[in-house]
Amino acid sequence: MTDTDCLFCGIVSGEINADVIYENDQVIAFRDINPQAPTHVLVIPRKHIATVNELADVDRDIAGALHLAARDIAKQEGIAEDGFRTVMNCNSAAGQTVFHIHLHVLGGREMGWPPG
Repeated sequence: MTDTDCLFCGIVSGEINADVIYENDQVIAFRDINPQAPTHVLVIPRKHIATVNELADVDRDIAGALHLAARDIAKQEGIAEDGFRTVMNCNSAAGQTVFHIHLHVLGGREMGWPPG
């Protein structure tokens, strides 16, 4: 399921180019075009789900697949041992700008707390 107006659905379909570094049957991951850390990767589901609020019980596997992909990407990128952060924003007030759920994987530098 895709949304024809969705930037990330365009990446999933191959109509829009991205620096894809990881993919499986449920997710695709690519480098963020505006990185906030030396490693900044976005992990998206192949299925269009606009926000966390739209996740349904049938999407449990997708939610898990996003985090398992983040684990694999952290290992692949060499940031797993030192540490990395995962972030998922929900709606505009939280900073979501593309309405297709996506998990940010950030690492390669010290992360402050609390986050912005």
